[in-house]
Amino acid sequence: MSYLILVRHGKSEWNEKGLWTGFTDIPLSESGRNEAKKTAAAIKGLPIDLVYTSPLSRAKETLSIIMNALGQSAPVKENFALNERDYGIYTGKNKWEVKEQVGSDEFKKIRRSFAHPIPKGESLKMVYERVIPYFEKEILPQLKAEKNVLVSAHGNSIRALVKYLEGVSDEKIADVEIQTGEAWVYKMARNGKVISKEIRAENLERI
Repeated sequence: MSYLILVRHGKSEWNEKGLWTGFTDIPLSESGRNEAKKTAAAIKGLPIDLVYTSPLSRAKETLSIIMNALGQSAPVKENFALNERDYGIYTGKNKWEVKEQVGSDEFKKIRRSFAHPIPKGESLKMVYERVIPYFEKEILPQLKAEKNVLVSAHGNSIRALVKYLEGVSDEKIADVEIQTGEAWVYKMARNGKVISKEIRAENLERI
């Protein structure tokens, strides 16, 4: 048995302004740093053997805060495959202003659907197609070897992993949202299958 801990980074400065960030390397806000400390408290007691992160500073800083707060150290692997979704022409734009411009139906497709295209950007399907091969090659073998793994990443790269781990349909993935600072903790069997899941944030747990 092992644990897979999926952590969405704390709030970035652009998150607080309601801007789509994507590949833009925006640092954590002060409240985002506080969220990361609370995430650490929520997963306290889980030993971590290996850590994976995207190259973006908001994910790396969240990881650093968590590991320092836990008083743990572990080998860190950084890979572009875990990056946030590329929001293309919507990068840097206020999401609520975009909603007013395109209407609620189109906005929901842009924001949450699996395969809806974004000009010069990525759909969640495209994110899935880079995240999952990396997970299967690099992370899943560690879980099968009963290593506890923490992944510090982003809303959409984690949604891709949730879809894979839980077998969520293309339609139902639109209802899955990962809040900043949340830790999705999966108990994994040696065959790589999920035994159970907890969602932890700010010392609270929700199933």
